[in-house]
Amino acid sequence: MARIAGINIPTGKRVEIGLRYIHGIGPAHAKQICEKVSIPRERRVNELSDAEVIQIREVIERDYLVEGDLRRDTAVNIKRLMDLGCYRGLRHRRGLPVRGQRTHTNARTRKGPAKAIAGKKK
Repeated sequence: MARIAGINIPTGKRVEIGLRYIHGIGPAHAKQICEKVSIPRERRVNELSDAEVIQIREVIERDYLVEGDLRRDTAVNIKRLMDLGCYRGLRHRRGLPVRGQRTHTNARTRKGPAKAIAGKKK
């Protein structure tokens, strides 16, 4: 089992797909990493040699922001917006949609389950 950036990569999957299990690496980055290390597309994770795993690990550490560092960076950015008191920060603080979506009928994911209002039904 290959362990890259603190994540156990599933052994039966192709390398390009397995790398996507790391937070911060999607399809495009996974393809770039495989090209940099010159691993063929159809290669499986369990077929990788130790040297190839080390190469992948080094490329990710050097060129990409992943896992804990990326999560921390995102959290700091959101906290900065909240401290500024800008519109986006206020929306984050109130737990409402940030990017201009309507809230009259939808936005249940951000707002949580619907709360009943007393005396509303007639």
